[in-house]
Amino acid sequence: MEFKFEKLEVWTLALDYADKVYALAGQLPRQEEYNLRSQITRAATSIGLNIAEGSTGQSDAEQARFIGLALRSLIETVACLRLIERRAYSVDANTLSTLDMAAHTLAIKLQAFRRSLDKGYRRVSDSAENIASVDDVV
Repeated sequence: MEFKFEKLEVWTLALDYADKVYALAGQLPRQEEYNLRSQITRAATSIGLNIAEGSTGQSDAEQARFIGLALRSLIETVACLRLIERRAYSVDANTLSTLDMAAHTLAIKLQAFRRSLDKGYRRVSDSAENIASVDDVV
């Protein structure tokens, strides 16, 4: 049996993003084990968990609130990425670039999904026709 959240594109994107974050976290120096590494992985995990929790048959307004929390967790990971870049840790530049693009895509999708819920649409979807621009999120 598949749960409602497992059918959402934002859920799949959140899982993919978390996998990428965990790969990056593994490249961080040992001294960051209880700081940046822990913070970025917890925030990345929180994105998917909020998407799942918000889909539990609650009202659209309640689900929109959880999507907003997922978006906040995503932005937290981006802030961690900026700290990692600023500290010039020896992590793969391609990984950072890939994460940046994935964060932008996920932010756009989350914002669009939240907007569709805020408008009170009867049939909730995170499909392409609801996509917002990145300027609405960042």
